[in-house]
Amino acid sequence: MATATATVVPSTPVLADLLPRAAGRLGSQARELALVAGGAALTGLAAQLSVTVPGSPVPVTGQTFAALLVGTALGTRRGIASLGLYLLAGMAGLPWFAAGSSGWAMPSLGYVLGFVLAAGLTGALARRGADRSPLRTAVAMVLGNLAIYAVGVPYLAASLHVPLAKAADLGLYPYLVGDGLKVLVAMGALPLTWKLLGRR
Repeated sequence: MATATATVVPSTPVLADLLPRAAGRLGSQARELALVAGGAALTGLAAQLSVTVPGSPVPVTGQTFAALLVGTALGTRRGIASLGLYLLAGMAGLPWFAAGSSGWAMPSLGYVLGFVLAAGLTGALARRGADRSPLRTAVAMVLGNLAIYAVGVPYLAASLHVPLAKAADLGLYPYLVGDGLKVLVAMGALPLTWKLLGRR
C-alpha cells in the first residue's frame, strides 16, 4: 500500500532574522517584542505622511507601504503581531492612524484591518524567498495590496452605505498609480538590501 508523504516547503530567513540574537530566553523574548513594537511604530510614523484625496474619506498615506515592508521584513508571525498591535492600539485611542487619528468608527478602518492580513501574506511569501528578486518582490507587494483592498473596500462600502462599485471609485481606483510606484520602490529596495548583505 502506498503511503502519502507531505511536502515540506523550506523556510528561508527574513531580514529580521539577520539581526543579532539576544542571549537567554528573556533576551530572546525581549528581542521579539522589540521587533513587533518597532514594526507597529514604523507603521504609525508612516501614517503621519498623509494627503487628503478630494471627495474620499481615505487619505493617501505611507502606512500601506510600511505595513507591507513590515510583514516582509519580519515574517508571518511577527508581521501579524506587529500590525495587530498597530490596529488594536489605534482602536484603543493611540493617535497613530492616518494624520494622528484613532478609534474604530472611521470608514477607512477596513484598510487597517487589511494591513494585518497583508502583513501575514507578505511575511509568508518572504519566508519562501519572495523578496530576493525584483519580479518576486513585485508579486508579493501586489498580492499584499490586493489583500488590503479586499478588506478595505467592502468595509468602506458598508460604512458609507454605498454600493461596492461606488466604494471602489472612492477607495481603490484613485490609489492604483501610487501603489504601482510603491511596488517599484520595493522591487528595487528589498532585493538590493539582500545583495548588500551578501545573501541570496
